[in-house]
Amino acid sequence: MDLRYSAADEVFRSEVRAWLETAVPEHGSAPPPDDWPARRAYDAAWQRKLCDAGFAGLAWPVEYGGRGLPASQQLVYLEEYARADAPYIGVNFVGLMHAGPTLIAEGSEAQRSFHLPRILSGDAVWCQGFSEPGAGSDLASLRTRAELRGDQYVVSGQKIWSTRAHVADYCELLVRTDPDAPKHRGITWLILDMDQPGVRVRPIRTIDGEDHFCEVFLDEARVPVENRVGAENDGWRVANVTLRFERGTAFAQHIILMRSQLRRLAALVRERRPGRGHTNDDLKGTLGRLDANVEALWRMTQMCVSEAERTGMPSPLGSAVKLRYSELCQQITELAVRVTGRAMLAATDADGVRTGEIARDYLWSLQATIAAGTSQIQRNLIAQRILGMPKAR
Repeated sequence: MDLRYSAADEVFRSEVRAWLETAVPEHGSAPPPDDWPARRAYDAAWQRKLCDAGFAGLAWPVEYGGRGLPASQQLVYLEEYARADAPYIGVNFVGLMHAGPTLIAEGSEAQRSFHLPRILSGDAVWCQGFSEPGAGSDLASLRTRAELRGDQYVVSGQKIWSTRAHVADYCELLVRTDPDAPKHRGITWLILDMDQPGVRVRPIRTIDGEDHFCEVFLDEARVPVENRVGAENDGWRVANVTLRFERGTAFAQHIILMRSQLRRLAALVRERRPGRGHTNDDLKGTLGRLDANVEALWRMTQMCVSEAERTGMPSPLGSAVKLRYSELCQQITELAVRVTGRAMLAATDADGVRTGEIARDYLWSLQATIAAGTSQIQRNLIAQRILGMPKAR
C-alpha cells in the first residue's frame, strides 16, 4: 500500500488550507462548556459552513450530499484541519462518524436519502444508545426491550453514557427484540426520534465539570418499522459495523489532533524547566518515543481508512488503532501535567500556558481506555479477529 500523497492530493491540500485560513478565525471562539443550546448552534453553524464549502462528507457518496473523493484526500483534509486548529466537530460526532457510515453500509435507500444530507448539513444531531447500566463491556447483555406492535416498535428500557443526548434529534439505538434468542442474536438496530413522549434524558456531570454524557430513559417510545436498520434480530452484526467505524476511521481526527497536542507539549518543555524527577534528556527521550508512536498510529489509521474505502466496510485493525490511541492519550496528557507542575491544579490558563486545557485533557483521558470498548475487549478482538487465535475457555 502506497501511503504517499499524489500531486492531486497536494492540490487539494492547498484548497483546504486556503479555505480554513479564512473560515476558522471568522467562526469565532466556542461558547462556554455548560451552554448546550449555544454549543449546538455553534457546532451546527460550523458544519453548515463545511457543507456549503464542499468539505463535509468528503468520502461519502455524491448522491447523498458527499463528494465521493478518495480516502487520501480525506486524510489530507484531517491533517490541514488539525493544522488550522479548526473547531472540533462536537455535537455532530455520532452522526458523522457512527450513524452516517453505518447507514451508508447497511441502511435502506429511504434512510440514506433522508438522514445523510441532514447529518452533513448539521441540521440533525445524533447520539448513541448502546451501553446500559448492566451492559457496558458486555454489550450483548443489553435488556432494553422493543416489542413489535403493528408497524411500530414500542421501546422501554434505559441507556447510559449517551454522549450529547440532551441536544440530539436521533439516536442509534440497540434493543432486544427476541428475549428468548441467544444474547447476540436477539438484538435489533433502530433509529429513534428523540423528540417524542416516552423519551427522557438526564445529563451526567463528570470529573471534568462537564455534562456531555447522559442517561436516556425509554418508556414505551415509538419507532416505525421503516426506522429499523438491517433485519430484525440482526442488530449485533450491524452494531459491529458501527463499532468498527467508531474504533477505526472515527478516531482519525482524534489521532491527528494528538499530533498537534504533542507539538504543543514539546514547545512547553522547551520553555519551562523540567518537572520534579525529570531531566531534559529524560523528556527528550520520552517525547521522541511518543512522537514515533503517534506517527506509527497515524500510518495504521491511513491503512484503516484506505481499507474502508476499498471494501466499503471498516477494518478489524480498528481495534488496534483504538487500543493504542487510548494508551497514548493517557501517556501524553500525564506527561503534560508533569511538565506543567503545580499550576495545573488551578485548572485555569496561566503565564501564557493553556493550563486549563491541559487539566481538562488529562481528566478526559481517564476514560479513554474504557469508552468505545475497554482495552481488555480490544485485546480480545485483536487476538481473535486479527491474529486468528481461539477464544479463551
